[in-house]
Amino acid sequence: MQFIKEFFIQINDIFLKMTWLENIVNRFLENVINLDTESLLFKSVSFFFFDVIKIFILLIVLIYVSSYIQSYFSPERTSKILGNIKGVPANIIGALLGTVTPFCSCSSIPIFVGFTKAGLPIGVTFSFLISSPLVDLASVILLASIFGWPIALAYVVVGLVIAVIGGTLISALKMEKHVEDFVLKNRKQNNSNDQIDFSMTKKERHTYSIEQVKEIISKVWMYIFIGVGIGAVIHGFIPQSFIETVLGENNPFSVIIATVVGVPMYADIFGTLPIAEALVLKGVGIGTVLAFMMAVTALSLPSIILLKKVVKPKLLFTFVGIITIGIIITGYLFNAFGYLFI
Repeated sequence: MQFIKEFFIQINDIFLKMTWLENIVNRFLENVINLDTESLLFKSVSFFFFDVIKIFILLIVLIYVSSYIQSYFSPERTSKILGNIKGVPANIIGALLGTVTPFCSCSSIPIFVGFTKAGLPIGVTFSFLISSPLVDLASVILLASIFGWPIALAYVVVGLVIAVIGGTLISALKMEKHVEDFVLKNRKQNNSNDQIDFSMTKKERHTYSIEQVKEIISKVWMYIFIGVGIGAVIHGFIPQSFIETVLGENNPFSVIIATVVGVPMYADIFGTLPIAEALVLKGVGIGTVLAFMMAVTALSLPSIILLKKVVKPKLLFTFVGIITIGIIITGYLFNAFGYLFI
C-alpha cells in the first residue's frame, strides 16, 4: 500500500506539480542569471517563470483533451440526449456538461444561448452556465498541481452543487419568461426520436481540438501573464502581515472582501490560479482564496454585462444572487473545515 501511495506521489510531482521544472528554473536563475537565492527578487522571478511554463504545458494538453470530449456534445445533440430527462437529474447532467467545456464565463454565454435555442429547459442551461467557467478538466488538474487532489476534488463537488442548486432554483422560480425574446425565437422542440449526429470523424475531432487549443490560448495568454505577474509580486514583495490583516482567517469579513474584489476582474481560472497560489503561500485561508477564484471566474463584470444582453434584469439579479450566496457560504465552510483536506 505504501508503495502505491509513493508511486502516485511521484507521478503527481512529475506530471502535475512539475518539481523537476521548478528545479531547472531555480538552477538557471542561480547559476546563469546569478540571482541571490535568498533575495525577494529571486522568489518573485522563480515563481513567475515556473508558473508560466507549467501552466502553458498543462493547458495545451488539457484543452486538447477537453475539446476532444466536448466535440461529442453539440447543443442539438445535447438537447436530444436530455429530451427524456427532467428535474434535478437534468440539472446534474447540465452541470456535468459544463465540466467538458474549457471556457471562461464570457465564452460560455454563446453556448448557453445555443442550448436554450435548442430547446433545453432554462434551469438546465443555467446549471451549465454556472459550472462551465467554474469547473472543467483543465481547472481540476491545475488545482491539483497547486493545492493537491483533496482540495481540487472538493472544489469540483462544491462547484457542481452550486450549479445544480442554482439551475434548480431558477427552474422552480419559472424564470424562462425573463430570457430575452430573440433567444427564445424559433426555439426548437426536443424530439428524442430524431437521429443524433455522429458525423465528425476522428481526424475532424483532432483538427477541432487543435483549433480550440490555438483559440483559447490566444484568448487567455495575456491573463495568465497578468495573473502570474500579480502572484509573483504578492509572493515576493507584499509582506505576509499585510495580507493576513486584510484576508487572513482572523478577519471575519475576509471571504466577503475576496468575493467583492474578484467580481470586477476579468480572467478565467487559469489566470486566477497563480494569484490564489501566492495568497495561500502568504497564509490566506483556502476558503477565502477559493471564494476569490469563484468570483473572478463565475461573476466577472464583463460576463455579467454580456449576460445582461440575453436575459432580463430579474433573472440576472437572481443568477448573481444565487452564485454570490453560494460562493460566500463555500468560502466560510472551507475556512472552517479546510484542514480536513490538507
